[in-house]
Amino acid sequence: MKKSSFLAIALLSATSPLLLSGCVAAIGNHPAAHSSATLGQQLIDLQKARDSGAISESEYQTQRAKFLGDK
Repeated sequence: MKKSSFLAIALLSATSPLLLSGCVAAIGNHPAAHSSATLGQQLIDLQKARDSGAISESEYQTQRAKFLGDK
């Protein structure tokens, strides 16, 4: 009984790094998801940032002008 327990533990400890590295490798092999927000979503997010106080009114106006292409 002790031999089989020892064998099972030895087998698991020997293969666990391989199993874990496979999980990490699988995660790392996926291409990065590039989400491009629409202009409307960018403007909504910008307005929320202003409304919450994360950015000032002047920063809001500057970024809004950039998004809309104003010079």
